[in-house]
Amino acid sequence: MAMAQTVSEKIISSHAGAPVQAGEIVIVRVDGVMATDATAPLAIQAFRSMGGQRLWDGARVSLVIDHAAPAPNETVSNLHNLMRRFAAEMGCRLYDVGAGICHQLMVEDGRVRPGDLFMGADSHSPTYGALNAFGIGVGSTDLAAAMLTGKTWLKVPQSIRITLNGRLPKGVSAKDLVLFLVGQLGPDGANYQAIEWTGEIVKNMTLASRMVLANMSAEMGAKTGLVDPTGLELPYPFTPILPDVGAVYARELTFDASTLRPQIARPHAPANVAPIDQFLGIKIHYAFIGSCTNSRLEDLHAAAAVLKGQRLPKGVRLLIAPASKWVFDQALQDGTIATLSDAGAIFITSGCGPCVGSHLGIPGDDEVIISSTNRNFKGRMGNPKAHIYLGSPAVVAASALAGAIAEP
Repeated sequence: MAMAQTVSEKIISSHAGAPVQAGEIVIVRVDGVMATDATAPLAIQAFRSMGGQRLWDGARVSLVIDHAAPAPNETVSNLHNLMRRFAAEMGCRLYDVGAGICHQLMVEDGRVRPGDLFMGADSHSPTYGALNAFGIGVGSTDLAAAMLTGKTWLKVPQSIRITLNGRLPKGVSAKDLVLFLVGQLGPDGANYQAIEWTGEIVKNMTLASRMVLANMSAEMGAKTGLVDPTGLELPYPFTPILPDVGAVYARELTFDASTLRPQIARPHAPANVAPIDQFLGIKIHYAFIGSCTNSRLEDLHAAAAVLKGQRLPKGVRLLIAPASKWVFDQALQDGTIATLSDAGAIFITSGCGPCVGSHLGIPGDDEVIISSTNRNFKGRMGNPKAHIYLGSPAVVAASALAGAIAEP
């Protein structure tokens, strides 16, 4: 009789060509690989040093210029040119400055699909689990090997099943849910494990909200985060992959989120989380809506709903980096950009922007930031003397408007 399998075990089995279970080390074929301007130059160098003459399949390789885009200096500009030349020579897909954030583009452009096993040279590659795909973050050398062979090795992870029941209160979003759970599990709570997200709240989520859960699975140390595909609407047909009855989990956790308050992560750790009530009134200088976690259309809509007809106070700046050019264009067409701009928000190029701290909005010493990003480690936004709080886009907008941490 066949073993009951988790979603991870099912996807990995289909790519290993044989049934697998947690703990096994296997070689698998990959459906696609992606690198950014933070990792592609090293991957290209490693690919060349491995004797790489051509990619295993150029159509399945994506290079994205998003971490320092547009280039802040000549060094970075030359690395971007290296990527452009490599893409042209090898016939792979290049997303140039302003196209958007790598994970958003892979989903938006159909580069990754349900059931895929996809490798990204970026720690937030678990985001693809929102699509019922197995997304893993790897280093540049591992990525180079996959660019050459179309294969990688991995240890089949154990899985943690998190069931989220109830209905989210008004003003509480997927970001609040995931911050709460990062706080519960801690930064190592899911080390090298796959998180399976399920429950009635999850089944009613938009794709954008599911991407928030999958994305921040990384902040619990997870290998990947897989979101229950029940209720998922995609612009193409797909066969959902669900766990078998009797599948074995390392842990099973259940939460009722009906009474959840908006959540805040205080400096300097994403797991340093408490309800917003503890932080109301903390003065802020700078608010940021962006990142691969929270800069999609529904996030801009949430911020616009808070800021409509309002003006930001003096001494507070609100920076917004939309997830992609497509997201920006949609928000332009439906009036969201005008609403946010009228309130005093400043828009920067679609990309990672200040989230990684390479440019486009690095905070000053002792500045207090409220941000919709995924990490607030010391120095994360480029200045170890700044203080970063994390919250949902609605909380970020409300705080920008109040000049202090506030509830939407």
